[in-house]
Amino acid sequence: MHPDSAKLLWDAQLAAQKIARFTVGKTFAHYEADELLRAGVERQFEIAGEALNQLSRLDAVTARAISDLPRIVAFRNVLIHGYASVDDRVVWGVVESSLEPLLETLSLLLEAAQ
Repeated sequence: MHPDSAKLLWDAQLAAQKIARFTVGKTFAHYEADELLRAGVERQFEIAGEALNQLSRLDAVTARAISDLPRIVAFRNVLIHGYASVDDRVVWGVVESSLEPLLETLSLLLEAAQ
């Protein structure tokens, strides 16, 4: 593993953990109604996506262990460049279906890096 890979993995993990904390006990209705919550979740997805995008350029072997990495980076690009057309249901769907598996993968990779 490249020496900087662990930092990028940690950055992605921290962002994903923040999303989990921000959304615990929340429903889509809460998410849709709370502008600050939406902004916070989207920003943390941007950070996670950027960290993993950099990881893919720096350490392709480690990046390949993250099965959804291309989708994560693409999602980050939509949030940043397609901000005017972000669909709250899509973002919430990612929170519900993809956040926990990502956290598990990042945790395993960070454990292996130690």
